[in-house]
Amino acid sequence: MVVVIFFVRYQNMEAIDSGQYEHIVFFTGAGMSAESGVPTYRGRGGIWSQYRWEEYACREAFDRDPEKVLKFHEMRRKTVLACNPHEGHVSIASLQKRHPRVTVVTQNIDGMHQRAGTRNVIELHGSLWRLRCPCGGRPEEDIGGKYQRYRCKKCGGWLRPDIVWFGDMLDQGVMEEAIAMIRSCDLFVSVGTSGVVYPAAGFPRLAKENHAWCIEINPEPNGLSCLYDQAIRDMAGKALPGLFDSSSLQGKNYPLHKHGIYQNTNRGESSDDVQ
Repeated sequence: MVVVIFFVRYQNMEAIDSGQYEHIVFFTGAGMSAESGVPTYRGRGGIWSQYRWEEYACREAFDRDPEKVLKFHEMRRKTVLACNPHEGHVSIASLQKRHPRVTVVTQNIDGMHQRAGTRNVIELHGSLWRLRCPCGGRPEEDIGGKYQRYRCKKCGGWLRPDIVWFGDMLDQGVMEEAIAMIRSCDLFVSVGTSGVVYPAAGFPRLAKENHAWCIEINPEPNGLSCLYDQAIRDMAGKALPGLFDSSSLQGKNYPLHKHGIYQNTNRGESSDDVQ
């Protein structure tokens, strides 16, 4: 039986006692970041309605003109840095500081979760704040509007953004980690994502394998809404601050950082699919 709850007034939402759950997983998509002002990828005003991804977001484009592609991504970085995490991001970070096991699996590449203070973020589609070189080695963190350099120190080759472009495969190690976390959770909260494109479409089913309680937070229903035990038809910034009992979120405040410096080496395509 699926219980669908339409909250016209957010104050009426019944809070959850997070202490009843051993492992909480948040799965977030483009809608989560859109509330912060981060441009989405498809639809009216989306990046790929203004630019041709064939020129900026695929391996072939990078091979043709790497500097053009890097400058385009610098523009994206500057746009994201002008945005800030909203109350939904802050609520997840606050809960993580009070609960022993909270994991975020995100389709977003903007680092908003980390800027709000969240750790244990699995980035399915990579990050705007990392670069990697074909010569191998650990991806390099690079924070700021402009990249510190365009070329690798070791081999002199062009560094490319550590994100999943059109035609790229998702990183197998990152996917395996995400699947393991989802399969082990007993509370699965999907936020701001349609989740209808695989492999993301399979995530709620994976959570159900562990008999997890599944909650969907999204203003509009989608083809997978029937898989959730509870649906909250509201924006993440309104729904998340009241989702859990306030005692789970009590504690000192943690300031947001203008520049999202975070320790995360996960690599990994969104509105919900390709960056």
